[in-house]
Amino acid sequence: MKSLFEPTTQTEILDRIEKVTSSSEAAWGKMNVAQMLAHAAAGLEMASGMIHPKRVFIGRIIGSLFRKNYSNEIPFQQNSPTSMELVTLGQLKDFDLEKQRLLELVMKFSTGGEQGATKSLHPFFGTLTPREWGIGMYKHLDHHLRQFGV
Repeated sequence: MKSLFEPTTQTEILDRIEKVTSSSEAAWGKMNVAQMLAHAAAGLEMASGMIHPKRVFIGRIIGSLFRKNYSNEIPFQQNSPTSMELVTLGQLKDFDLEKQRLLELVMKFSTGGEQGATKSLHPFFGTLTPREWGIGMYKHLDHHLRQFGV
């Protein structure tokens, strides 16, 4: 499975982000392209330990049962749920600013390696290994880049 900690995967993701334009339209979901970039950046901030979304109640109960889905080969499904603290709907976002922020966060997370992954709990899945964070962040970015056609 691809991980953001692999240089070739980092390059792939950065190239795909560069292809996103302010006129890119979503194939599914409610976010516009600037909101998606902000949401993806917030995911990387979480994985880096910069922000700490609260653990959701249902995740405490069943999150560990679904943990393998975070780092397996199967892409995330359309309209998958997310932590409310990472939701950007209704927020006005600057496309250029959010795109640059996401590119910088991908670089920081990727080059930081597994030792840079957070030790904090994922809001749904709970404890993740650095390897799982690297794979999960790739899957999250891949999911939203596919959502916008890149």
